[in-house]
Amino acid sequence: QVQLVESGGGLVQPGGSLRLSCAASGSIFKNNIMAWYRQAPGKQRELVAARSHDGITNHAESVRGRFAISRDNAKNAVYLQMNSLKPEDTAVYYCYLQNLRIESQEYWGPGTQVTVSS
Repeated sequence: QVQLVESGGGLVQPGGSLRLSCAASGSIFKNNIMAWYRQAPGKQRELVAARSHDGITNHAESVRGRFAISRDNAKNAVYLQMNSLKPEDTAVYYCYLQNLRIESQEYWGPGTQVTVSS
């Protein structure tokens, strides 16, 4: 079993920055993808950014140039640096991990609230 715990959410003014962290523990396979998703009220959950164990990275078009995902494989951790935040970035942000060898093995964190408001 794998557990994910996010931290770093909060309230920030438009134009500000936040850094989210996610730590994974348990039986983690080496070949995996870690990602950040978000879900705003009344909307579907959407992919924000993903990074594989070997560095392949993808960012959603809506955050490209403002957000950056990074990983520390030794710590089984993933981070999301969020700059130039906008009110539309307000959402619950979820950490996600998928085993690339057995794709049905996927795990979610409980989520952390990010609110962008003046």
